[in-house]
Amino acid sequence: MDEAKKTNSIRGEEFINRFLSGRTIDIGCGPDLVTPHAIPFDKEQGDAQSILNYFEPASFDCVHSSHCLEHMQNVESALCNWWALVKPGGYLVVVVPDEDLYEQGFWPSIFNIDHKATFNLGKRESWSPVSYDIEALIKALPGAEILEARLQNDGYDRHLLRRSAMSRFLGRWSSRRQRSFDQLSRIGLPTYRINLWSHRLETVLGKPIDQTLGAAVAQIQVVAQKHGSH
Repeated sequence: MDEAKKTNSIRGEEFINRFLSGRTIDIGCGPDLVTPHAIPFDKEQGDAQSILNYFEPASFDCVHSSHCLEHMQNVESALCNWWALVKPGGYLVVVVPDEDLYEQGFWPSIFNIDHKATFNLGKRESWSPVSYDIEALIKALPGAEILEARLQNDGYDRHLLRRSAMSRFLGRWSSRRQRSFDQLSRIGLPTYRINLWSHRLETVLGKPIDQTLGAAVAQIQVVAQKHGSH
């Protein structure tokens, strides 16, 4: 979905030159590297949960990760390991989906069934049973100074957020349907046409919309600098 390209268009050249110009690793990048010189690290390269099995501590000027942390089995452990890769004076740049704009009150996620956590920015309470305040998590890392923590919702239409009883029912139904179809597909049964028809019907009736499939973003970006001895 070219998430890095969409996010870089929001960040601007000054941000890229300041934070992403040194030796950079892009964790969970897929085919869309945040900068051409970044070292890619995705499933083909190994397990991002255990990144220290592949790289020495303090070996990067910038550790960048966009839309990967929510897939980790242990969010706090993964963050600690990613932070260990950052040199003193270097940066950690993390982008995660905003739970209210992306998951929209549904758990498990109806848009990505592999999500294992949701994220907020400074909320006292959350509807999600697996919610993390991403700024607080990163601020608690040793030697971390938060340089930026902000919601990015460029192109997002809040009027399309739906909270009706029908919307909640369709969200739960969609999640169960997708998991059932995934299981049928794995054993070789054709489900494409039924799945497409169901999706169209749900959309007409008021199913929540994943606006990030288009130009919109619904995410939180946190930038931290590591202080400590060189």
